[in-house]
Amino acid sequence: MDETTSDLQPYAEFESLRFSRPEEGLLEIVMSTPGRLNAAGHDMHRDLANVWRAIDRDPATKVAIIRGEGKAFSSGGDLDLVTDMANDFETRVRVLKEARDLVYEVINCSKPIISAMHGVAVGAGLVAGVLADVSIATRDCRIIDGHTKLGVAAGDHAAIIWPLLIGMAKAKYYLLTCRPMSGEDAERMGLISLVVDDEEALHAEAHDVARTLRDGSQSAIRWTKYSLNQWLRQAGPTFDTSLALEFMGFAGPDVHEGVAAIKEKRPPRFTGPASE
Repeated sequence: MDETTSDLQPYAEFESLRFSRPEEGLLEIVMSTPGRLNAAGHDMHRDLANVWRAIDRDPATKVAIIRGEGKAFSSGGDLDLVTDMANDFETRVRVLKEARDLVYEVINCSKPIISAMHGVAVGAGLVAGVLADVSIATRDCRIIDGHTKLGVAAGDHAAIIWPLLIGMAKAKYYLLTCRPMSGEDAERMGLISLVVDDEEALHAEAHDVARTLRDGSQSAIRWTKYSLNQWLRQAGPTFDTSLALEFMGFAGPDVHEGVAAIKEKRPPRFTGPASE
């Protein structure tokens, strides 16, 4: 944490994240792993799953803003975490629960959440980025769901919300191919709420929207969020299926090749079974 004020004490346990109060009623959450483009390792993955319940209980927070430090929003899962998941059953089971909690806790958090995305947006950070109630990105932000390139099914948040936002055809195209989507294209297709020109405008817009939500009727805003997110709760079985198949993939051979290809900066050569 970068501040020690008393109203930030509810977040002292989330040591992988930084918190600040830019204004009364607003909480800013910063993903920060210097030199690693805010990749989510063991600690950050756990903290991203659990922090939303603390926000929900915090009377000092009316609106939460999540962003990344430096040149990226989030570069996805740390490869050490991925390797540990592939090699260790207990780690795989623990991270599966965290991945499920991350999605459902963002959905169920009563407070409005705003994401401010720039640079690359991938992985666990992207879950909060797309599921946020108001998602904002720079035009040149690169949004990527890279699961199939890693050798596992597209789990996380994708199946629960991408078809709803951009339609099944576009969702299949981007999730099967792992093609990057610019912030401008994401806004045009409806994957995110707003697009802005640059980082300066990104932070200004995020705080402006946050003030609007902070100053509005809290019961009306929270109940509207709850009602709209019933669409996502109805898609829960689809999400649970995608997550189970993703984590089955972490026990297979292709994920090892996927990790090796990323480390060696080459296309993967998958040789795993083709059966369903």
